[in-house]
Amino acid sequence: MLQNSAMMSLGYFVFTRSTIPYQETNRELSWRHPTNAVVGGLPRTQFTGKESEQITISGTLMPEITGGDLSIKLLELMAEKGKPYPLIEGATFMIVGWFVIESISHSGSFFFGDGKARKIEFSMNLKRVDDSILSNIIDDVLDFV
Repeated sequence: MLQNSAMMSLGYFVFTRSTIPYQETNRELSWRHPTNAVVGGLPRTQFTGKESEQITISGTLMPEITGGDLSIKLLELMAEKGKPYPLIEGATFMIVGWFVIESISHSGSFFFGDGKARKIEFSMNLKRVDDSILSNIIDDVLDFV
């Protein structure tokens, strides 16, 4: 059953134990607060908005058990399109936002006799390209009040 096995999806690519079962995610959020010099006082800051959210997905693939080269190749093809894809959590089906794939890295080790890697370390960096869903909801509530 897909609901029990989907960890996350990026567009039509579903992260599962048989494709790319990531072991770690890292989410980075930041906001801009440039400063202006003030004569005789501390610099003043001004909130100018949110920076693009960054998500890193990484892990280890064992092609005998999990996905391997083909799964990574599918993500590379998606990245080459340059299009944003919706990132959806597997457990809650909540849309995190729309992301582009900025980079993918992978390295192989412990090789089979035919040169295929038994172990593949991978990492993928995503960058958010849409406005925050939460901030849009908060703005709507504040406009209503």
